Amino acid sequence: MLMKIEIFTPNRISIIIGTFAALLLVLLEVFLAWLGLYKWSYSIVFVSASVGFIFVYIISYLLLNKLLINKIFPLYKIISEPKNEQSFKKSLNILKKANVDVANWVVQKNQEIDRLKKNEKFRREFLSNVSHELKTPLFSIQGYITTLLEGGLEDESINRKFLEKADKNINRMISIIQDLETISKIENNEIELHYENFEITSLIKEIFEMLETKAAKRGIKLFLINPSKPYFVHADRQRIADVLYNLVLNSINYGKDNGHTTIYIHDLNEKILVEVSDNGIGIEEKYLERIFERFFRIDKSRSRDSGGTGLGLSIVKHILESHQQNIYVKSTYGVGSSFSFTLNKA
Repeated sequence: MLMKIEIFTPNRISIIIGTFAALLLVLLEVFLAWLGLYKWSYSIVFVSASVGFIFVYIISYLLLNKLLINKIFPLYKIISEPKNEQSFKKSLNILKKANVDVANWVVQKNQEIDRLKKNEKFRREFLSNVSHELKTPLFSIQGYITTLLEGGLEDESINRKFLEKADKNINRMISIIQDLETISKIENNEIELHYENFEITSLIKEIFEMLETKAAKRGIKLFLINPSKPYFVHADRQRIADVLYNLVLNSINYGKDNGHTTIYIHDLNEKILVEVSDNGIGIEEKYLERIFERFFRIDKSRSRDSGGTGLGLSIVKHILESHQQNIYVKSTYGVGSSFSFTLNKA
């Protein structure tokens, strides 16, 4: 016959553990006194043993009561209690619940492990990308300056040209650092959003004016559907300007020569949906989930040649998330891409 579970209550087990700890403490004091490192006294031994017993008893009781007995007791009752149909069903339910709890725990831990592995992979890629992005212009600057110092400074055919190229690479490094700083501030809520009501079609026209020269170099036309219809939104105007600028610039950089970039505005009851579409090179489906990562580029050489930092879409995503809004992307490789985001109506 099995021993009753009541024998192994948290109180009794804690008394046993506390007593054992007190005896160990007394033996330790006797040993130290024998070595001459401790002055023996019955009163001191009694006080230290009592304090040790009380401390260990309290800790043991709390741990056993919360972490062990509450979990073991139901399972132990299944083993020790006589079986009938009702108790069997009850026992089965307890076992099922324990099984579900264990399964959920395993799933949760596996998800945590997967998330940690993904974060570690992202960290390694990010550090590698930062190093590469800064190293490329830095080595270029070094090469230009070395050439000038070795005699090129007196050569009027190259001195100004090399200084201009060095200046261009310095500006590229500054842009990368500024974009990284912007993302960091947004993530840490260090940038305060200045909400206001404004008309977004006029803002889109401003962005088109800023980028029309760059678009014209590749023969890309910029279109706004229904440009005369006003749409008022409530957001940070400057930050939304950054979003539009990056999306239109991205469509130009990855567009086809003599292609087009078109912006549509859709009325969605309480929100406005802004869609930036192009007939550019498009994005393969396998890359869609990664395009908002920092420094991620599909065509690395093309993006660098256009002066991009590889952080534009990441900034776009962070700005919209700080507005509690979403961004969506649709793309067909070889056909074009469409980025759309929502804003609250004014």
